[in-house]
Amino acid sequence: MSDFFNIGWSYFIAVISIAGVIFCLWLLLSQRKNKVALNPDGSVSDTGHEWDGLRELNNPLPSWWMWMFLLSIIFGVGYWILYPGIGSYAGSLGYTSAKEHNESVLKANTELKPFYEKYMALDVPNLAKDPQAKQIGQRLYLNYCAQCHGSDAGGGKGFPTLSDKDWLYGGEPDHIKTTLINGRQGNMPAFKTILSSTDINHVANYVRSLSGLPSNPIKRSLGEVVFKNNCIGCHGAEGKGNILVGAPNLTDKIWLYGGSEATITETLLNGRNGKMPAHQEILTPEKIHLLTAFVWGLSQ
Repeated sequence: MSDFFNIGWSYFIAVISIAGVIFCLWLLLSQRKNKVALNPDGSVSDTGHEWDGLRELNNPLPSWWMWMFLLSIIFGVGYWILYPGIGSYAGSLGYTSAKEHNESVLKANTELKPFYEKYMALDVPNLAKDPQAKQIGQRLYLNYCAQCHGSDAGGGKGFPTLSDKDWLYGGEPDHIKTTLINGRQGNMPAFKTILSSTDINHVANYVRSLSGLPSNPIKRSLGEVVFKNNCIGCHGAEGKGNILVGAPNLTDKIWLYGGSEATITETLLNGRNGKMPAHQEILTPEKIHLLTAFVWGLSQ
């Protein structure tokens, strides 16, 4: 609760929590033995409910039960003091689940460091051939990469396939490792305010023709001029892309978002912003080295 961004919510939760405990305490005290009405002869009165010959008596709560209830309230108040539980109050111990998680990860990494270090001495091509290293790399991949790239590394719309030799930022071991460490931020600019809809339609036809897809010959010819004036800065004069900026090769029939005329038109109109998250704060250098070898090996 300590990460609530609005202080009003913190006060609201604190008031509800404290009021709940006060109500429980009042309810407990109201049911003490001397608060329960007895009959003139000293017997316990009933509540007026009877079913099948059974009367519901208004007995006072047992002392042991009341003490247990009271101790649970005291425990709850003590928990509030030590741990976060009342709105944004962080607790006197400074505990957070994130801190506990980070400490457990640090401990595990420290204990496993000697095991992983033996793989750091191997370069990526040789590491990719090691059966045990490959198994470890596969597990790392399934934990950290499969959510986007698929368990078979086949990718999906907006997520590149890792099992072919088409790489946005380069497929050499150093390129892959840099991608894992620092992440990537793709940026295909939107042209809807720069080019007319007619020009965009012409470019879409020309782009399709670069990879041998059917296109209108007249539109293709006109689109080539527009492409050379607006697109070669990233994709190159021949449309083969540029790994320095992550511009894809447009001539190999491999499409990140799809190669239909409608999809290419959508890309030109609105642009694309694909992001590969950085893993340097998530994985140790040893794990990144193993994961690099596994990913590199997928395309070899």
